Amino acid sequence: MIPRYTDKEMESLFSDESRFETYLEVEKAATYGFMKLGVVPERDFELIKKNAKVDVKRIQELEEITKHDVVAFTRQVSETLGEEKRWVHYGLTSTDVVDTSLSLLYQKANKIIEKDLNKLLSTIKELAIDYKKTPCIGRSHGMHGDIISFGFKFLNYYDEILRGLRQFQSAKEFVECCMLSGAMGNYCNIDPQVQEYAAVYLHLNSAKVSTQVLSRDRHEQYASSLVILASSFEKIALEIRNLSRNEIQEVEEGFSKGQKGSSAMPQKRNPISSENITGCVRMMRGYLLPILEDNALFHERDISHSSVERVSLIDLITLFDYTAKRLNKVLENLVIFPERMLKNIYVTKGAIFSQRVMSALIEKGLSREQAYDFVQPLAMNAVQGGNDLLWALLENEDIKKYMNREEIQACFSIDYYLKNMDVLFERVLNQ
Repeated sequence: MIPRYTDKEMESLFSDESRFETYLEVEKAATYGFMKLGVVPERDFELIKKNAKVDVKRIQELEEITKHDVVAFTRQVSETLGEEKRWVHYGLTSTDVVDTSLSLLYQKANKIIEKDLNKLLSTIKELAIDYKKTPCIGRSHGMHGDIISFGFKFLNYYDEILRGLRQFQSAKEFVECCMLSGAMGNYCNIDPQVQEYAAVYLHLNSAKVSTQVLSRDRHEQYASSLVILASSFEKIALEIRNLSRNEIQEVEEGFSKGQKGSSAMPQKRNPISSENITGCVRMMRGYLLPILEDNALFHERDISHSSVERVSLIDLITLFDYTAKRLNKVLENLVIFPERMLKNIYVTKGAIFSQRVMSALIEKGLSREQAYDFVQPLAMNAVQGGNDLLWALLENEDIKKYMNREEIQACFSIDYYLKNMDVLFERVLNQ
């Protein structure tokens, strides 16, 4: 991922230095397992644990010769050891080291992601609570429908991202997995118990079965959980973009001192962060497709998945965390205009209260069809710039046969639409 969209913590995690250091951790874990079984002398394990060192530059020099990064790695590490070097990579195949080390890196990345998701959830929850009773218009097909609260929007986002977090927490367990099963996964050159000991040593789950690689359905599910969560980020970003339009202007991204919106139009304050988030999520969906094609390999293994995971999966993880952090920053600094929300409620001159009037007429004895046909022309007239619906109803002789002035006016209460907010908030926030 390009530096512009890479958090420093993630950049460091997926660097060559980090990758080879993680390879070494896996090699130490395997040696530990053999030591526990009495194959490797404890003294040799302690020497490897103490003295084995990674030199990325030397690995790169050796790879020019070997054309194999793991072979270059094992040879470079062996150069830092004495006779105990014979136990480095003992009984293993390259993918044992690569897949297990990737599992460790994903585990470390997942801790960062989970921390940032919880921070985002906390910000969304705070917005939901703060604006729980702040009325705004709800829109269907882009058209004014019924009144909701601004906090209600964020209650929905909170519930959705909480579901996504739980799906992610489940999926991440599948990729945080130790596999030390040998060349074909049949454990002929390595006791299955070595993997169990190594898994405990590395704080990873232990694969029940594998070929030369971990099956990539694990990675498919994991990557999908990230992209699904990212779609929720996009939903929030898109809403901010729409609500920022001049015609609506219910929110605005924070605008720092000295910031410019346009090189040509000084008046503009563009929702650039939300637009950036939308674009990042598009990229994440693009990364997902090759990951979904990685499970079908020739026989027990080929390396067609390798390039995908070196680019798409790592970029997806990196970009996901960048986007989560950026969305949180947008929401922390979001400028909100409750007065404009209230003004927008009345843009249609009371027409949005038409369903309440229709229901009141049904309660008075009219059929649904009669009530609908009675209210619709008055409501449509209001929407199109005619008389306010309330005024039209109060002056209508036919409606006076069914409802008095107080009953008509009661249909235009905003509080009516927010009466169950406490129930909804309790449902979501207490789960």
